Amino acid sequence: MATVVNMPRLSDTMEEGVVAKWLKSVGDTIEEGDILAEIETDKATMEFESFHEGVLLHIGVQEGETSPVDKLLAIIGEEGEDISALLNDSDDADDSEEKEETSKETESSSNEASDDEGSNDEAEIPEGVQVIKMPRLSDTMTDGTVATWLKKQGEAVDEGDILAEIETDKATMEFESFYEGNLLHIGVQEGETAPVDSLLAIIGPEGTDVSSIVANGVPSEKKSSSDKKSESKETKKESKQEKTEENKTSSANTSTNNSGDRIFASPLAKKIASDKGINLTDIKGSGENGRIIKKDVENYTPTATVSVETPAPASAAAAPSFSVTGEEKSEEVKNSQMRKAIAKSLGNSKFTAPDFSLNIEVDMDAAIASRKTINAIPDTKVSFNDMVVKACAMALQKHPQVNTSWTDNNTIYHAHIHVGVAVAVDEGLLVPVIKHTNQMSLTQIGATVRDLAGKARHKKITPAEMQGSTFTVSNLGMFGIDNFTSIINQPNSAILSVGAIVQKPVVKDGQIVLGNTMNLTLTCDHRTVDGAVGAQFLQTLKTFIENPVTMLA
Repeated sequence: MATVVNMPRLSDTMEEGVVAKWLKSVGDTIEEGDILAEIETDKATMEFESFHEGVLLHIGVQEGETSPVDKLLAIIGEEGEDISALLNDSDDADDSEEKEETSKETESSSNEASDDEGSNDEAEIPEGVQVIKMPRLSDTMTDGTVATWLKKQGEAVDEGDILAEIETDKATMEFESFYEGNLLHIGVQEGETAPVDSLLAIIGPEGTDVSSIVANGVPSEKKSSSDKKSESKETKKESKQEKTEENKTSSANTSTNNSGDRIFASPLAKKIASDKGINLTDIKGSGENGRIIKKDVENYTPTATVSVETPAPASAAAAPSFSVTGEEKSEEVKNSQMRKAIAKSLGNSKFTAPDFSLNIEVDMDAAIASRKTINAIPDTKVSFNDMVVKACAMALQKHPQVNTSWTDNNTIYHAHIHVGVAVAVDEGLLVPVIKHTNQMSLTQIGATVRDLAGKARHKKITPAEMQGSTFTVSNLGMFGIDNFTSIINQPNSAILSVGAIVQKPVVKDGQIVLGNTMNLTLTCDHRTVDGAVGAQFLQTLKTFIENPVTMLA
């Protein structure tokens, strides 16, 4: 099903954006996390990545064109899909908004005189002061929770400094400042939740009185139609000047390696690398023309061992203490954004998908022996869960009906296999996704799972690294759980629950011997997967796990 991608709001004051350059063309295949375009905001030219995968079916804003935030930027879907209805809906919406805007401008003009004569309750913003609003850090974010302030009120702030870590419905993300000055006011305290566009902070010259802004909230601008037209022309003029400056800055933001070759890196990437003590010459850039961007630095793993101080779990501070003997006591703990997102997603899955579960017992003796042999190789580490993930990917190739998603009108068969692996974190559950799992070796799967799980537990994982799964594996074996049933991670059609390896008497060749077994439970969406299909999938999965050599080919 095609997805409409709207012009994003990449800064807290962005009202419109200019597409500086498209990095994908109509007809190109898009993966989640791919950079779609470079978009010029009111502050800088920034890379815009896709949260969806499919084929780029339509480009709504051409290079050099300007579009308001939330207007049609592109459409991504299945190859050959009919998107005429989406284009018509977009045109109708544009016409409706144009009429509404005309009506508002007329009303504004008629009331302008009375507005000027009447009292003005809104605070005037002193010169040099910048009001920071709660940003929208994901495409579905409606409110955000401040997990941590990295700057204190009164501290100096430079452009590019990380102000706070903000918890969205998808992940905890760093929010950087586009301004410099002093942090004059913090509008949302740590642990508090506020809607997008509400007052987050105020930055300006030291000692500036901002009490009137705080008392009246985020100011709205009152401008006449002529002011807006004049400002629009000026903005476009400044935008071109800023683009020229950005190009100059981009040239300035380069380093050289030992060979004298220039190394291109974004300002934020350079800052993060500097803070972490990482040499940019050691990093391979994934941006335009090999430019090093933020995610390249964050994903870089130095060869040297780095000592990291692990902070205390956030949930530990939130957990209520038990009462003394005989005392009745209850305490309310505010639901985190992650907890609410989990509740909504799993609730929708449980109450909409007619699910059923199938159980099977797997002989793990051969798997135990194979893992021991593999891990004897220096610098190699493979877990039993890695073997299960690999076996699932191979089984999905043989049973494509399980690698599907249900929509009201269609069943979507995914040609790619992206296995999600459930990871427990302090606030709940995250599902990092291993892209193209069937094309990876056991050791590659193991390294990827450890990397993504580590990011998830330290709140460094990005939304793109948790989206796009076509099948999910949940393992509670490490907690001694023999058997359990999971809720389907929609839009997947199935999820596999993996229990602990148990040593017990088993029958082999007519003899009772000591063996090692593991229980697997497959929960399926009956709208896409029938009982026979699920049973055949489990049989194939059992064969791969019990014969690990088949996974090494």
